[in-house]
Amino acid sequence: MKEKYYDKLLNINTMGNQNWNKASTHNHPYEPTLYVALEELFKNYTLSEDDHIVDFGCGMGRLNFFINHMFNSYVTGVEINEIYFNEALMNKISYKNKKSKDKINFVCNLAQQYEISPNDNKFYFFNPFSIQIFSKVIDNILQSYENNMRDMDIIMYYPSNEYLDYLDYKTPFYFEREIQLSSLYENDPKEKFVIYTLKC
Repeated sequence: MKEKYYDKLLNINTMGNQNWNKASTHNHPYEPTLYVALEELFKNYTLSEDDHIVDFGCGMGRLNFFINHMFNSYVTGVEINEIYFNEALMNKISYKNKKSKDKINFVCNLAQQYEISPNDNKFYFFNPFSIQIFSKVIDNILQSYENNMRDMDIIMYYPSNEYLDYLDYKTPFYFEREIQLSSLYENDPKEKFVIYTLKC
């Protein structure tokens, strides 16, 4: 019910999943984060209107519009699939909050080729690609940190063990906390958000 409710509220269309058979070796299929999961995340994790969030593998932009609606934050969606990218642009046109449209951007590019802005400080991943690409993206984030030191967070939904191990053992990011989805966690312990942070 939440899927239809929020899409209607925001005047966007982000429903649907992509078949795993159509996924490539390195890029995983489209699957938007459930709205019920996003509700749980943002009951426990707050953003400001000055935060700049990057969603890698944004699909049709669900997270971007939800965050902008809730916090009026800056949001950038990075998407390799041109069809989903165009859907995200269409959603931006129809999005209910006309005043904040300038704070929402979408980029059609490989995640590892996205140039991290000096203002980007929160990075969201819902297992969008392989560990090889993930490690390159994290390297880009760390390079940006060296060029412009600021507090940074990595937010992961349903994180793979490979992602967690990479952050734990090969980066200066450290575990901040996890947010379990009470309604889903008992049946699947991966149903959670895990947040890593790096302070300046």
